[in-house]
Amino acid sequence: MTAEPSPPRSALAPAAPALAIENVAYAYGRRQALDRVSFRIQPGRFAVLLGLNGAGKSTLFQLITRLFATRQGTIRIFGHDVLREAGAALRRLGVVFQARTLDLDLTVWQNLAYHAALHGIGRSHARIRAAEVLERVDLAGRASERARNLSGGQMRRLEIARALLHQPSLILLDEPTVGLDIAARADILAHVRDLVAKDGVAVLWATHLVDEIAPDDQVLVLHQGRLLADGRLDALLASTGAADAEGAFRHLIERPGAAS
Repeated sequence: MTAEPSPPRSALAPAAPALAIENVAYAYGRRQALDRVSFRIQPGRFAVLLGLNGAGKSTLFQLITRLFATRQGTIRIFGHDVLREAGAALRRLGVVFQARTLDLDLTVWQNLAYHAALHGIGRSHARIRAAEVLERVDLAGRASERARNLSGGQMRRLEIARALLHQPSLILLDEPTVGLDIAARADILAHVRDLVAKDGVAVLWATHLVDEIAPDDQVLVLHQGRLLADGRLDALLASTGAADAEGAFRHLIERPGAAS
């Protein structure tokens, strides 16, 4: 009897986490911005990085995107170390920073074309991808308009479209709803959750707003550089005895030792 061929090794190996943070620490002089932070986000998951201003969220994003060099610990994107395999890691990553990074004097299409060129995407393919991502974020009819003519919510959607242009598998968004009204906030959040549901991308959504958390989200509570919790909202409610997300968050950051 002929033995069945063994499945390829890649078929047996578990998928690498979309993002793996292991014992990452970073300091600005004597101020410890991050203190041995570790967590993992699996492919296709929506994770909320919840913390007050100054918790270390933006520092962590700057380390993941290599704006800062990691001094202690490791950061891997789909198994690729961001220091040793930067190209392979960053090709899988899309980013929306808190500060606006659009060129307001360029059109919507020109902003996307510039980003495409940075990623080595040819002009003809860039037009196809731009049309796809603009349709996805409901900006298909605005390609020829200057970015400065868009509303705040539309600018955020354009930044999300730009982050999607090179088809990343992991998207980071740093306080993406800051400065937006309630309707625009809900619109941006719905668009990103739709990407997770339909495209299977992983998302790390940094915020200080507890009402942006859904029950199935992975919740990462960061406070004064320390990771205080990592789990689904229902697990956090059960462990803290709180009635809602705000109560659980306050319990975690106010308990003895949370700020030490």
